[in-house]
Amino acid sequence: MRTLLTVLAALCVASASTSASAQASAAQPLKVVAAENVYGDVVSQLGGSHVSVSSILSNPDQDPHLFEADPRTARAMADAKLVIYNGADYDPWMVNLLQASPSPKRTVLVAADLIGKKAGDNPHLWYAQQTMPAVAQALNHWLDQTDPAHSAEYDQRYQTFLASLTPIKTKLAALHALYAGKPATATEPVFGYMADAIGLSMRNTDFQLAVMNDTEPSAKDIAAFESDLNNKRVIVLIYNSQATGAMTRHMLTLAHTAHIPTVQVTETEPLHMTYQSWMLSQLNALSSALAKPAP
Repeated sequence: MRTLLTVLAALCVASASTSASAQASAAQPLKVVAAENVYGDVVSQLGGSHVSVSSILSNPDQDPHLFEADPRTARAMADAKLVIYNGADYDPWMVNLLQASPSPKRTVLVAADLIGKKAGDNPHLWYAQQTMPAVAQALNHWLDQTDPAHSAEYDQRYQTFLASLTPIKTKLAALHALYAGKPATATEPVFGYMADAIGLSMRNTDFQLAVMNDTEPSAKDIAAFESDLNNKRVIVLIYNSQATGAMTRHMLTLAHTAHIPTVQVTETEPLHMTYQSWMLSQLNALSSALAKPAP
């Protein structure tokens, strides 16, 4: 009898220990790795305290095109439940990392695939209006499926996120009403999707593609860009502040001399900002620059 009681007691202890272990495991945040911090931010907004997010590209002072993955990056992905990256050949190193560390328990989301973009398209997808709603929808579905105990919270966060995009749409509509059809230029196509939404008539696109692809623009393209600035054929020059090489600085100097407004944008979400505040801050900067009377 004493032996039976001892066995039953041991079983109860083991059962309680297993139950506590299961609860502790369930309480652990879901590990997520985002190639770009803009997607990591959206994951955090949707998952709250139930996710633990690591973003690989998170330095707004670094040129993302010069990034090279290292073993530390690979280790961060090893036990991730979800990996999300941009695609459209913006972050091809992610494909190599995933292939080097396969896991049947890991879900992979590619923003480009969600909105039908591919290599050769403008890869700066976070500036396209359809991207974040599509990404948020996919993330919400994954969260609901992976952690159904908190699905009500995830669904509420998802609706809150979608509503928070409204001021961006409103600002784009206001700029479209004022500047649709107006000629503009840029050193890179980083802001391209937003410029299209505003209706700006973008010039010097071949120059922009050359700079984005880290190649030298042709003499013809350089001369056309210089002529646009010197002759004030554009209302604004938009530039990527994360890639200000000699050619970009040259064009900025010409724009300043011609009293053409310049507006900086970034590829990487600045620290201490959300996707929403980042987008709005750049649209507001553009609005302010264009509203200033010409000297």
